[in-house]
Amino acid sequence: MATFVGFAVLVTALIHLYLWKRLVRDTTRPGRWRKAGGVAALLLALLVPATMVGTRNGSYWLAWPGYLWLALMFYLLVLLVVLEVPVAVAKLVLRRRERVATGAVGEPALAPAGGGGRADTTATGHVVEPAATGPIAASPVALAEPPAAPAEARSAEPPAGETGPRAAGPQDGRDPAGDRPDHDPSRRLLLARGAAIFAGLTAAGVTGYGVRTAMGPPRLDRVRIPLAKLPRGMDGLRIATVSDIHLGPLRGRAHTERIVAMINRLDADLVAVVGDLVDGSVAELGAAAEPLRDLRSRYGSFFVTGNHEYYSGVEEWVREVDRLGLRVLQNERQEIRARGGVLDLAGVNDVTAAGTGLAAPADYAAALGDRDPSRPVVLLAHQPVAAREAAKFGVDLQLSGHTHGGQMVPFNLLVKLQQPVVSGLGEVDGTKVYVTNGAGFWGPPVRVGAPPQVTLVELRAP
Repeated sequence: MATFVGFAVLVTALIHLYLWKRLVRDTTRPGRWRKAGGVAALLLALLVPATMVGTRNGSYWLAWPGYLWLALMFYLLVLLVVLEVPVAVAKLVLRRRERVATGAVGEPALAPAGGGGRADTTATGHVVEPAATGPIAASPVALAEPPAAPAEARSAEPPAGETGPRAAGPQDGRDPAGDRPDHDPSRRLLLARGAAIFAGLTAAGVTGYGVRTAMGPPRLDRVRIPLAKLPRGMDGLRIATVSDIHLGPLRGRAHTERIVAMINRLDADLVAVVGDLVDGSVAELGAAAEPLRDLRSRYGSFFVTGNHEYYSGVEEWVREVDRLGLRVLQNERQEIRARGGVLDLAGVNDVTAAGTGLAAPADYAAALGDRDPSRPVVLLAHQPVAAREAAKFGVDLQLSGHTHGGQMVPFNLLVKLQQPVVSGLGEVDGTKVYVTNGAGFWGPPVRVGAPPQVTLVELRAP
C-alpha cells in the first residue's frame, strides 16, 4: 500500500509539473501572473491526495472540488499530450521560414562585370571611384580629392566604432535584416496560448458533458444471449443485472431508489447485483442502501462482492445485504427451478479478496465443482478476468461489472490491458461474458463514452 501511495503521489506531482509548464510557464512572461499560476498548480496538486484520503475519513466536502479537478486534470493531460505533435510541427515550420528568410536577405549583392563607370564600396563603406580616363586622369588634384559620395552613401555610413549596419534592437520587433519574420518570443507565446486555450475549453466541455451523463439516470440495455444447454421451457428467462452502484460521498439514498424503481419496472425473473455496491461503511451508508429491500423478482435477488466491499468492511456489508433480502453467493451456487427446467446460478467472491471466512478469496471449485454438467450455469463474478478460471469449469455465461465500461474515454484502452472484456458481450476460452457498465461511478462524477447502465439479460434456448 505504501508503495502504491508513493507511486500515485509521484505521478500526480509529475502531471501537475507538466500542466504548469504548458499552461503557466509557456503562456506567461515572468511576473505576478506566472507566480500566481505556480501557486495554483501546487494547491491543485495537493488537492488530489487530500481528496483521496479525506473522503475515506468522512471529509465529504472535498469530493466535488477534488474529483472534478481530477477529471479536468485527466482531460487536460490527454489533450495537451495530443497537441504536442501539431505544436511541434508549427514550431518547425516557423523556424524553417526564418532560416529561409535569413538566407535570402543575407546574400551579398554582386557588382556587374566590367565596372560600367559605377562606384563600388569597400567593406568600410568608403566610395572607390572607377579609374578615370581622359584629361581628368592627369590632374593631380583629381587624384588627391575624389568626388564627394552621394548623400545616400554618406547616410549609410556607420558611426565611428561600428564596422557594419546597426542591428535592430528587440524593441523594433524585427531582425537585423529588417524584414525577417518575427518568430521570437511573441510568436512562441501566441502558439502556446492558443494550445492552452483550446485544451482548457475542450477539457472543460468534455468534463461538463461527463458530469451530466454520470449524474443522470442509468440507460436500460437489453441483450439476448443464447445458451446451448438452456431447456426450452426456460427460454426467455430474464435477469436484471446491475453493478458498481458505488454509494458514497457523491451518491446516496436517492440513487438507490432510482435504480430499484427502474429494475422493478422490468418485472424480471432474477436480479443480479454483481459487486461494488458501496464506498464506505455500514454506519455511513446503511441508510443509503436500505431501498434494496424493495427489489422485486420472481425467483430471487442475488449479490456477489466486488473489490470495493473489501475496502469498506466486507463482513458487515455481507450481513447487511443479506438483511435487506438479497442472497449473497459466496463461492456457492443456487438451483433456479423455473418453467419445468433447472439452471445453476453460481457466485464467487471478488478475485482481489484475501483472508478467511467472509473475506475468503474466489473459490471456483467450491462454487462450480461437483455439479450436473448437463445443466446450464450462469456465474456472477465482479471482474471479467474471473472468466479465465471459470472457463475451466465449463461456465456457460458469466455476468460481471467492475470496468465501468472505461468510465472516461480514452481510459477504456487502459482497462483493456487488464480485463478481457470491457463492455458488452464477449467470450473468454469458450465462456460467454457479459459486462455491464455499472449504474454509478468511482472517483470523478464523470462518464464519457460509457453511460451508466442497467441491463436486462434474456437467456434464449437453442
